[in-house]
Amino acid sequence: MKPIKLPEPSGSQQSIGGVPGIFEGGVYGVIRRAVIIGNGLPASENQSIGLVRALGLSEKQTLYRVIRPEGGINECLHWLPISVHKKLYYIFSQIFGILFARGGKKVVPLPRENGGGVGLSSVLEADVKNIVRMAKGTFEKDGPVLVVASGRDTISIASSIKRLASDNVFVVQIQHPRSHLDRFDLVITPQHDYSPLTPRAKEQVPRFLQKWITPKEPPDRHIVLTVGALHQVDSTALRSAANAWHDEFASLPKPLLVVNIGGPKYPLFLICWFWVLFIFVNTFYMSRYCRYSTDLAKQLTASLHNVLSSCGSVRISFSRRTPAKVSRIILKELGNNPKIHIWDGEEPNPHMGHLAWGDAFIVTADSVSMLSESCSTGKPVYVIGAERCTWKFVEFHKKLRERGLVRPFTGLEDMSESWSYPPLNDTAEAASHVHKAIAERGWRLRP
Repeated sequence: MKPIKLPEPSGSQQSIGGVPGIFEGGVYGVIRRAVIIGNGLPASENQSIGLVRALGLSEKQTLYRVIRPEGGINECLHWLPISVHKKLYYIFSQIFGILFARGGKKVVPLPRENGGGVGLSSVLEADVKNIVRMAKGTFEKDGPVLVVASGRDTISIASSIKRLASDNVFVVQIQHPRSHLDRFDLVITPQHDYSPLTPRAKEQVPRFLQKWITPKEPPDRHIVLTVGALHQVDSTALRSAANAWHDEFASLPKPLLVVNIGGPKYPLFLICWFWVLFIFVNTFYMSRYCRYSTDLAKQLTASLHNVLSSCGSVRISFSRRTPAKVSRIILKELGNNPKIHIWDGEEPNPHMGHLAWGDAFIVTADSVSMLSESCSTGKPVYVIGAERCTWKFVEFHKKLRERGLVRPFTGLEDMSESWSYPPLNDTAEAASHVHKAIAERGWRLRP
């Protein structure tokens, strides 16, 4: 196979002329640590962690997490801003606690909001006042703080930190915050988030709904556009994974075909029938997603049967979002084939091993993260289900095809024939933009 040059982690910029940092603006202008604001979702947090890693601060990062209350009526409140959600949750818990107490029933403690009991007790609560106090109180000794956040639930936290400690922090928001972009120093978001501004997208939305669709303005100079999602996959990570998973994968017959299966995803509040108005307004928001069910599973299994003769071995993984009825079909049709191994979901997760040792990938069209990671390897990536996607996902897949990163999976492929492309390098390129933006501020990064 043709050797592929993989993106190297950007790391930190060297001091000009080898001058020690103390003589280049002193500690006040040198960013040596990072704060990550997470939302508990791996797809979101992985982007922030990947960016911090590319900036060379992974050993000096602190993770704070915003977690919504889960279960029961909380599933109907996920469309609300998290601060409002938590207040309603508190009110409901007090009311139900009083009712149960009056009825003579034992009051069961409600789950902790930061995920206690599910292994998250060591993660710090994303408290704005505490983070601001830390940034201000340690500024003279340790310099400014890089704050990186990703996901809708982190927007209010990150923007509040910027407002209250603007002289002490540099705030990067990953994924489009939809409005008031000036609340952040830098916003990093995929190009397809701006697809609503295209003539084709506007034709799909009735005029009376267009004012609800964001963003409304083209990106300005402090918006960094990427093709896909940020992540932690670069040459260093792949080499490390190749060593870690050597015993598992080195002896497998080649070529090794890796199949990553995601799942259709819809806004959680759509399960609550009484939010009629929001369902109506968000009909077009919902159409962003790639919708499929057992029909795609049957298409995938049939196509995989067709290419098995050109594969040495096949590894299949499901995501947390894969519907049970989809995984059941895959297991039933392919589980007994000696060439195929299906990951059972138990730790350790072989995902990085798959990326390092896989010779080709098949990925369902719904997962921007899995496609972005696979396309960062420079190896063949085949997509199944793209024709079922609408709205901005259409633009995402169009961009991947235009750059020669992916091809549709038809079941007619010869998996022993390889092809390549310049690996997708979004994370390193975004890190370069962060370096420049911090320099314009008069600061610089130094691990």
